[in-house]
This record gives sequence, C-alpha cells and structure tokens, in this order.
Amino acid sequence: MSDALKLTDVSKTFPVGRKLFGAPKGQVRAVHPLTLSVRQGETLGIVGESGCGKSTLARMLVGLLEPTTGRIEIDGEALDNADPAVFGKRIQYVFQDPISSLNPRKTIRQVMEAPLKHLYRMGADERRKRIAEIFASVNLREEFLDRYPHEFSGGQAQRIGIARALAAKAKILILDEPVSALDVSVQAQVLNLLADLKREFDLTYLFISHDLAVVEAVSDRIAVLYFGAVVELGPAEEIFANPRHPYTRLLAQSAPVVGRPLTAPEAKGTELPDPLNPPPGCAFAARCPRATDRCRKQVPKLDSGHASSVACFHPLDEG
Repeated sequence: MSDALKLTDVSKTFPVGRKLFGAPKGQVRAVHPLTLSVRQGETLGIVGESGCGKSTLARMLVGLLEPTTGRIEIDGEALDNADPAVFGKRIQYVFQDPISSLNPRKTIRQVMEAPLKHLYRMGADERRKRIAEIFASVNLREEFLDRYPHEFSGGQAQRIGIARALAAKAKILILDEPVSALDVSVQAQVLNLLADLKREFDLTYLFISHDLAVVEAVSDRIAVLYFGAVVELGPAEEIFANPRHPYTRLLAQSAPVVGRPLTAPEAKGTELPDPLNPPPGCAFAARCPRATDRCRKQVPKLDSGHASSVACFHPLDEG
C-alpha cells in the first residue's frame, strides 16, 4: 500500500518576544523534526496533552502554516511551498467547532460553492450537481443550502463542514477534534458517517483528539505526541492496551473509565516543560518515574524493533 502522506524532518519554530524593530528575544519549537508516513486509506490517530503540537502539525499539513524545516509529500509530490490551491485539492481540514468554522454571513450554498469556484473554476450547473451529490452523501437535505450557519445544530453544522471538505475532492482529511464539541449521541452519528465516507470515497484520515476512547476506536495506528515530538507510534489495539512509553501509560491512566475510581496517575509532575527553556535530554524525564541520568542528558529516538515504535531508553516492556 502506497503512502498518501509523508513527512520528512518537518518542524515548526515560532519567534517570541519580537520587538517593533530588531530580532526576537527567543523562540519556541512547537514541533520538533518529525518523520512520519500515512498509508493510503489509513486512519492515523494523533493524541497528546494540550500544547503538545497536534494542531500546529495539522495546520502545517494543510498549508495554513509553513514548516520551518522539512518536506511534506502527498502521493509522492512535495507540497512544502506549493500554491494553496494545490494543497486544497489534495488535503482538507475539518475544524473542531463546526459553527464558528462557517462564515455566519454566508448561506450554506455560498460556503459550499467557495472551494468549487476557487479550486476548480466550476460553472453554476456543475457546482449545483456536485453540491447535491455531496449533501446526499452526508445525509443532509438540499433545502438546507439556503439557510445560514446559526440555524443548524452542532451535528448538522459538522456534517456541513465535512461536506465542504469533500466538495474540494481532497483524498486526505485532517480531522481536528471533529466531535469534541458535540453531544455524545451526536458524536456516534458523526463517527459512523466518517467511517462510511472513508469507504465510499477511499479517504485517508488524520484524526486528532484528546478523547483516547474515540481515537482508539476509529484509528488504524496512533501517534502519541509529547512536547512537540512523537514518543510512541503503533497499532491502535496495542498503544493503550500495552503501552511502551511511560507517557502513553500516563495518558491511558488519566482517561476516565466507568466503574474505575478516579486516582492520580503515576507521575512526578503534571506540567509540560518550559518551551522557552526546554530541558536537555528527554522532555518527559522530569515527570517519569523510570528516568535515569541518561534520560536527562540524551534525547531518545524512535526505535522500530517492535509492533510499536517508542522513543524511550527504558520502555515499559523491558522491566
């Protein structure tokens, strides 16, 4: 199976404390050099705490942010500095908040027509036919097209957001917390819809979420991010059932489970490192009960000798 998406040493650094004139006072590396591939038709889940770099990574993938270093390829073609229209035809973003992601001053028809006009220069008849097809695929009535975003529930608005992404004919969708703003019953409907659309249109998903149960249920593989770096990558059924990185276990222990009492997970601290003053060595060392002097001095790299890859000198499966 070929790679739909390939990242090679992709990173993002932001300047901070910039004065009106002169150089910035410092910089924050939101995403450390990252090499990753996503196979055609795969759903790759991306999890991690707030501030770990999930959304920054997603925005680089769709061209909303330019990578500081590295190369992004879709179907073997480099898109690092491509025209935004090229990005739009290959990869689309489904936002977390479905209502606020839609322009409140435009009808749904105008929202849906925008990518068809700007990316494909479609005429009115062709646009009308394409929108009708997409609305049918997401189970929305065509009469909704002449309404405004505030007239819809969260679940309906998210279906419209998904339809907008599909209208561009992209084969890769970045799903950034796509159900976190929805009621639980509506979440299930949207997740089922995404599964159906994936099969119907042969889509590839990057599914970003803090909800571990949702990610595990919908993903083929999961990448665990911590402080801007991938610390574990492997099959969804293995990542949380048999975690190899102490941080992955911490995430699994932190997730609420019906019938299990809420207890503090095993960790020395709860705060991420200071991004303006990152520690040497492993970024998780200060919170890790297994950390040694080596962890505090050297940065571990992802290994590849097991079902899941882990960036850890003392993985959990080695005693």
